[in-house]
Amino acid sequence: MSKPDDKPFAVRRGYIAVEGPIGVGKTSLATRLAHSLGGELLLEQAYDNPFLERFYQNPRQAALPAQLYFLFQRARQINALRQTDLFRPLRVADFMMEKDRLFAQATLDEDELRLYEQVYAQTAVQTPQPDLVIYLQAPVEVLLARIARRGVSYERMIESAYLHRLTNAYADFFHHYDDAPLLIVNAAQIDPVSNDQDYALLLERIASMRSGRHYFNPLPIAL
Repeated sequence: MSKPDDKPFAVRRGYIAVEGPIGVGKTSLATRLAHSLGGELLLEQAYDNPFLERFYQNPRQAALPAQLYFLFQRARQINALRQTDLFRPLRVADFMMEKDRLFAQATLDEDELRLYEQVYAQTAVQTPQPDLVIYLQAPVEVLLARIARRGVSYERMIESAYLHRLTNAYADFFHHYDDAPLLIVNAAQIDPVSNDQDYALLLERIASMRSGRHYFNPLPIAL
């Protein structure tokens, strides 16, 4: 039964967060959503992290500095987001603050994670809740193929075992997530970035979103 305030999501106002593992297409989708809906785009700018290439070359050695850099970067972005006008236009981000701890738990050893958690607690970031979260899912083999296609040289060192850990961590996180309306998208079977028909269907689904958990997995159209 719908709640009294269970109204469709207003695509011209609010805060959308697009999430998912590496290579799933979250940045491209967030960019297209912000452009077509006239919203402000907030990107995590992963390639600005000077430790990222070193992490892919030697995960054990560079995991902690790479993760701390991301923590401080995302904290700055979230704090800036919180200070904007309440009567803001639509904003679309390709990350949630919660992803930082998710990645930390998947990459750091026990001692590093304890140190990271202490630093995380000291940042005291109060994260605004999105009005809608879009979670993109795809199998590891699809992620690896897309990572290879985008041609970032050091990303070719990403191992399937690492992606399996991340996809499992994302699946577990969103299995329990209920802080905002959630739309789970099968990003392996559709392409809302390059395919206009898929994108139009996704926009329709977003516009009709209400509270709770929903799925977007349209069947291929028979020719």
